[in-house]
Amino acid sequence: MRRFPTFLTWLAFPIYVWQGLGVRRRTSRMLPARGPVMHEISGQPPAISLLVLGDSSAASVGIGNSENGLAAQLAVMIAQRTGSAVRWRAAGFNSATSGQIRDHVLPNLSADPWTHIVLAIGTNDTKNFHSVPRFKKEFGGLLYALRAKWPESRVVWSPVLEFTRAPAMPSPLGKILEIRATAGNRMGERLCLERGAVPAPRLPITNPEAGFASDGFHASEAGYRAWAEHLVGPVLAD
Repeated sequence: MRRFPTFLTWLAFPIYVWQGLGVRRRTSRMLPARGPVMHEISGQPPAISLLVLGDSSAASVGIGNSENGLAAQLAVMIAQRTGSAVRWRAAGFNSATSGQIRDHVLPNLSADPWTHIVLAIGTNDTKNFHSVPRFKKEFGGLLYALRAKWPESRVVWSPVLEFTRAPAMPSPLGKILEIRATAGNRMGERLCLERGAVPAPRLPITNPEAGFASDGFHASEAGYRAWAEHLVGPVLAD
C-alpha cells in the first residue's frame, strides 16, 4: 500500500511537467556562494574534521558568502559545543544527484581523514522524478562507497526537506514531489541503518518566508543556520 501514492504521482506526471516548466521559467538560477570551501577553526585537540557533501545546499547556493552556509555554520557550532579544533570542507555541486556524487565526485575526493561526514543529497533525485528503486541503487551505492573510503567516519544524512513548504512550489506540484520525497526518505533512512550511516530527523520548516532565499527554493542564511542547529546534535551524538 505504501507504493500506491507514489504510483499516483506518475498519473499526475503531466501536471509535474507543466508546473515544473513554469517554476523553471520564473526562477532565476542561483550560483554557489562566494568564499572559502574549506577552513579551520582553532581549538583544543583532538581535532574534528567535517566534510559536508552533496548538492547545491552543500554549496550554500542561495546566499552570498559561504561563511554563512551549512558547512561553515555547522563547523562553528561543533567547535562551540566541543571546544575542539574543527577543520571543514564543503563539497557541494549544483543539481547533483546521488548517482552523480557517487560516480563523479567521490572518486575525485582525496582520502583526507574526515571524522564526520554530512550528506545533503536527495532533493534532485526527487525533483528529477527518479524512482525509489533507482534511488535505492544510487544512494545505497554512495553509502557503500563512503564507508569503504572512510570506514571510521560518522556519516549523517539529512533527509529531503518538505517540498510543500518551499515558496517556489505551486500546489499540486509541491504535493506531487512531497509524496515522492516521503517515499525516498523512507528508503534512505532504511539504507542508512543498513549501511552504517545515521539518518537525521527531517528538518522542520516553521518559517518559510525567513528560511528560504529569494528564489523560494534554496535556503537563506537563517535557513542554513536553522539547518546547522538541527544537525549538530545528530552529528555529535555517540
